[in-house]
Amino acid sequence: MTNKTVRYERTDNVAIITLNRPERLNAITRELLAGLIDQLETARKDDEVAAVILTGAGRAFCAGEDLKETSAGKTFEQWVEETDGLQQVQRVILGLGKPLIAAIPGYALGGGCEFALSCDIRIAAEEAQFGFPETEVGLTITTAGTKLLSQIVGLGKAKELVFTGDFVDAREALRIGLANQVVAQENLLEAALALARKISEKSPLALKLSRIAIDQGLHSSFEQTLELEASHLLTCVAARNQERFVASKLQKMKPTS
Repeated sequence: MTNKTVRYERTDNVAIITLNRPERLNAITRELLAGLIDQLETARKDDEVAAVILTGAGRAFCAGEDLKETSAGKTFEQWVEETDGLQQVQRVILGLGKPLIAAIPGYALGGGCEFALSCDIRIAAEEAQFGFPETEVGLTITTAGTKLLSQIVGLGKAKELVFTGDFVDAREALRIGLANQVVAQENLLEAALALARKISEKSPLALKLSRIAIDQGLHSSFEQTLELEASHLLTCVAARNQERFVASKLQKMKPTS
């Protein structure tokens, strides 16, 4: 049966993945996790896709755990299954091989905030709200959010946000580095598409290797990073990846008169 909780579409060479439970603020369920993983894999395998946008339908990006479903009761086995699904999302994103942009229309809370943190770049609507309410409902962060949040906003701010459960609005998110851009709600998807198209003009191989180097560099020594960067450069050279892009760059640099 088709999973309708996550939509997939392609605009030229940009894939748009949309969390599609607007009536529940795109809150997380097993079905949504399965759909998200499937659609991320679709984008990864699509050779025509150079960049990916992750967004949410309606007035939220993703409000995290569906508390209505949680309050109805889950078995321990169901919690294990959901935990595995949440962490598999992070693994699939790490292996995506393509830039992933979050377009955040509203609430990005708990696991939903972690989905946003897992993206390479975050564009937020002015109405967006970010937060980690897990401690308030007796739960904890699951999708490597503790690591990602600390890397993005710093250790002290990360602990403050997690311990208090306080929400931050889009402007504060921009100030602390949680968001890259803040735009008007009506311009959100347009802004994400414009950035995705700009990125997609670049070499797919260079983008993939650069993404790996940046991610791995966060926990590598300088010597390990130098070795990785050298291998990536030589991979590009061996693939003659640079030839077409250098020629195109030189053509753009020619005087017009």
